[in-house]
Amino acid sequence: MSAMKTDEHLFRPSLRIARYVILGASLFAPSLLMAQKPAGAGTGTTSVPDSPQPKPQDTSNAAVDTTSKFIGYVSNKSFIFPDIANSSGPLTTGGKFRLFVNQSISPPYILAAGISAAYSQARDVPSAYGQGWDAYGSRYGAAIARASSNSFFSTFVFASLLHQDPRFFPQIHPSFWGSMKYSAQRVFVIRTDSGEDTFNTSGILGAAAAEGLANAYLPASEQTAANNVQRIGTDLAWKFAGNMFKNYWPTLFKNMGLNRLKVIPDPGSPDNPPAPHKN
Repeated sequence: MSAMKTDEHLFRPSLRIARYVILGASLFAPSLLMAQKPAGAGTGTTSVPDSPQPKPQDTSNAAVDTTSKFIGYVSNKSFIFPDIANSSGPLTTGGKFRLFVNQSISPPYILAAGISAAYSQARDVPSAYGQGWDAYGSRYGAAIARASSNSFFSTFVFASLLHQDPRFFPQIHPSFWGSMKYSAQRVFVIRTDSGEDTFNTSGILGAAAAEGLANAYLPASEQTAANNVQRIGTDLAWKFAGNMFKNYWPTLFKNMGLNRLKVIPDPGSPDNPPAPHKN
């Protein structure tokens, strides 16, 4: 009986963090939504590009090159990877908040948390959780909480404050080694709302803030500087792996013929001209 009480005591903090993230989002979001505008925003209404309609393409080489370089042939939202870019324009602060919510409930986040929890269970880390299904639940809850808070800080809070675009812009014709290089680069390089490349401050600070918050609900053995740095490194490694999948995701859809479902349009169609060169 005492062991069950101990497991329940360990599991409660992992569940409680989900409430912290939701509460923080609800308290912090309104002020950012009122205060922030995407770079380059002008007068008139601004719509979030959740489901953009195809627009006529400029036939000039410069326009084709810019569109192909940054958008590829993704013009509809991805349910699996909601952060794959589907428009060249900047996200509003509201769009970044919605992206954070969609990321937090997306299949890769849920699957990655399950794998991470299983790996930690096999290694018995943290050992304070023990073993058994209750211990796995504690590890899974902590993994979900870390991923969600990472998305909250990186995708919404810091991306809004720093006017950075948290979306991933896939290559049109990825090669394996080229994709590895590009995926690693995009861990540390991000677009601004105005379309320029810059250091991924929001992503790095977001990971650090999320792991700092994790000290509030992880066992005491995990609340050391070395473990914090290790967890940040693990977060960045997961991001690199995710970038690899996201870079190939549109190509996989096309090669498997799933573009017939109208999720990914034909890259050779008039609305999506082919790139003048391979990435």
